[in-house]
Amino acid sequence: MLPRHLQASLESAADQLPVVTLTGPRQSGKTTLARHTFPDHAYASLEDPETREFALEEPRRFLASFSRGVVLDEVQRTPGLFSFIQVIVDEDPRPGRFVLTGSENFLLAERISQSLAGRCAVLHLLPFSRGELERRPAIDPAQLDAPERDEGWPSSAGKAEPSLDEALFRGSYPRVHHTGVDARRWLSGYVATYVERDVRQVVNVGQLEIFQRFLRLCAGRSGQVLNLASLANDVGVSPPTVRSWLSVLEASFLVLRLPPHLSNFNKRLIKSPKIHFVDSGLLCFLLGIRSPDDLASHPLRGAVFESFVISEFLKSFQHVGEEAPLYFWRDRTGNEIDLLVDLGRRLVPWEIKSAESVTTKAFATLSWWQGLAGNPHRGGGLVHGGERSYRRNSLAVRSWRHCS
Repeated sequence: MLPRHLQASLESAADQLPVVTLTGPRQSGKTTLARHTFPDHAYASLEDPETREFALEEPRRFLASFSRGVVLDEVQRTPGLFSFIQVIVDEDPRPGRFVLTGSENFLLAERISQSLAGRCAVLHLLPFSRGELERRPAIDPAQLDAPERDEGWPSSAGKAEPSLDEALFRGSYPRVHHTGVDARRWLSGYVATYVERDVRQVVNVGQLEIFQRFLRLCAGRSGQVLNLASLANDVGVSPPTVRSWLSVLEASFLVLRLPPHLSNFNKRLIKSPKIHFVDSGLLCFLLGIRSPDDLASHPLRGAVFESFVISEFLKSFQHVGEEAPLYFWRDRTGNEIDLLVDLGRRLVPWEIKSAESVTTKAFATLSWWQGLAGNPHRGGGLVHGGERSYRRNSLAVRSWRHCS
């Protein structure tokens, strides 16, 4: 398997706490990573009907059979187990005894907060980052704009594969990369499985075709400020229903609601979030893009690229076990910073441009933002669709390959 950046954090958490929960979207590699990291643990899939029946009917005996440690896969299928795990780890708090995986974040979060608070670490595994696909070690996302990062990137000069459009079109799900399966065919099955199975487990959707329309309309709004009333009107449902369905997409790790940062620097700000898809391949599929060549001339290519870059930043934090402090900044006159990373001591602005070449004009918004009265923050840079990473004046320029 390709090394995953999250493995070090997973091992560290298991050295300190009795329970570790690994969440993420379906098919992101959770089971593979858990079994690879803990080869001496037993393994039980709660998707298996017989195993699930045993766990539901005799939870004490089921858990007692794994005295040396166990990976419990898709544990949200048996919510009653959490209380029994709590009793066991209170009696015997050996670290790393239970490794839980699951795909529905808010179901797991609810159970953990009820039964395992203080006993459990929660980590998130997303599909491959670009750094993982290119077999680079994890980077410190807080230092991506540092001058020290201007050098030392592997040379991509003359690299034929993948091109940017090919990478965006295929996305990052492990199965697409491990098997070489046609991305559109695999993603078609993925969407059908997600809609027909997972959504119905979490929320009552009467007509699946309406939810599928909702998915595609969300894709068309990727990178845009979210307008719930407009989206609800286009889908044909109420705003509360749209809000509920968006929560499902977010809990399933399919979309990210990027909140606005509220440092105003004497400006009136937009207060609604933006919506971004976590996987560019899934976004391309939902937009009806049929090939990398079609993507190259698609009117939403820039939005696909922006979602891709923000997802890479998200992975760079979450795959080292940290929450991702990601925002955007926009005032009511339309001035906007695509991505603002809040590191506490400083805010780091990033502009995102899909063009290969970088012109002086591309830095105009960054220069304007840094010049705002009351803004003490410096640094940041530009992520672009070219191959080179370097520095222009005081700002970092990073290739799309080098932001995770």
